[in-house]
Amino acid sequence: MAIASTEPRTHDAARSDFLGHPRGLAFLFTTEMWERFSYYGMRALLVLYMVRYLLQPGHAETVIGLGALRSMLESIFGPLGAQPFSSPIYGFYTGFVYFTPLIGGLIADRWLGQHRTIIIGASLMAIGHFMMAFEPLFLFALLMLILGNGCFKPNMSAQVGGLYAPGDHRRDRAYSIFYVGINIGAFLAPLVAGTLGEDLGWHYGFGAAGVGMTIALIIYIYALWSHALPPDELHKVKAAGQEKKPLDRAEWRAILALIALFLPVTLFWATYEQQGNTITLWADDHTDRTINLIFWHGEIPTTWFQAFNPFMIFAFTPFVVALWGWQAERGKEPSTVVKMALGCFGCALSYLIMAGAAWHAAGDDASWLWLFAFFVIITIGELYLSPIGLSLVSKVAPVRMVSMMMGVWLATSFIGNFLAGYLGSFWSSMDKTNFFLMIAAVAAFAGVVIFAFNRPLRAVLKD
Repeated sequence: MAIASTEPRTHDAARSDFLGHPRGLAFLFTTEMWERFSYYGMRALLVLYMVRYLLQPGHAETVIGLGALRSMLESIFGPLGAQPFSSPIYGFYTGFVYFTPLIGGLIADRWLGQHRTIIIGASLMAIGHFMMAFEPLFLFALLMLILGNGCFKPNMSAQVGGLYAPGDHRRDRAYSIFYVGINIGAFLAPLVAGTLGEDLGWHYGFGAAGVGMTIALIIYIYALWSHALPPDELHKVKAAGQEKKPLDRAEWRAILALIALFLPVTLFWATYEQQGNTITLWADDHTDRTINLIFWHGEIPTTWFQAFNPFMIFAFTPFVVALWGWQAERGKEPSTVVKMALGCFGCALSYLIMAGAAWHAAGDDASWLWLFAFFVIITIGELYLSPIGLSLVSKVAPVRMVSMMMGVWLATSFIGNFLAGYLGSFWSSMDKTNFFLMIAAVAAFAGVVIFAFNRPLRAVLKD
């Protein structure tokens, strides 16, 4: 249920001069693009940095707090080598990155508003990326990045919806455009930060991520200064006198429906997030990365494979959106819930492809084309789930809780990334074919559960 703002519109956010959308979308697009550049640039290096360098003898001893963390994990899992130790750290980091948005959304909705919370988050992340250049501060750098992302991420996503009035048909397309911005940054990150980290030194790659986050902060501050962004939802709610009004029955039903749908989505993220963990290790250790064109011969750097998915996102998005439009004209567009289920099934199929690669290679290096096919399918699956979830939250969540509910959506990745780290810990001990079959089964199960919600939730979600 949306509440019309009674605040005078002294900003220019509603002016349509960016692909037929408010110009504020252009600033949110570029801010998010640079923030994602910083996040994925660091993530492209994180596992490789730990396995090849930081967790090796002579380096691990210099990291403040790492010995205590190792002791705690080994008390649960037993002795851990570099790779099994890196996987839970990766899972903790990527998990908490998507848990803290719950807190950041609550802070924005109740006290600081979206604008201030975003600036605080962007500043913390910029500091955290630069701290990654100092080995003893590794765990503290991860903490800064986790806290900063919690303040930044839910409020950026919620502000996209704030650019549009209730019922504005452009909202879904706006989130697709916004999602392209996310993936342009994610595409460039491994190519720039990943290459710098692998070729010149790890700290150069982490420094590049810090520069990207600083650019994002500058763009956002300029957008506020130029009145290009909508007013805070907190200000709108206070202006309408709604901040202390209890939630009505319809609002509670919408919240419960979103939560029910989000639970199986965690399993999707548990499988999807293997890209930054075990898929990276597969590309590094089990893939023939040589490429031989008539005019060029060389080897694809490991980190570059993480650019495949974001490149395919902005390459495939126009076609997927056009397909949905074509289906809508004929009354055959899938419901939101069915789209999300299809996204899970696409993810399952992508890991069946990897199981085929492992079986076909039979212990030898597999062609990099198997990974290319994997990324094609998992990307299509992602397009059917991730931007759809963002748009759904902005449409269904009560306006006074939109940032916090966006945080709940992002928190599905919190549990998912913990599960991803747990599943990834089996990588070294399992046959690779069986490992990929296990991941495919988890994704397929998530799809079945989501599909079962289609009829019960359709009326509540107005889909």
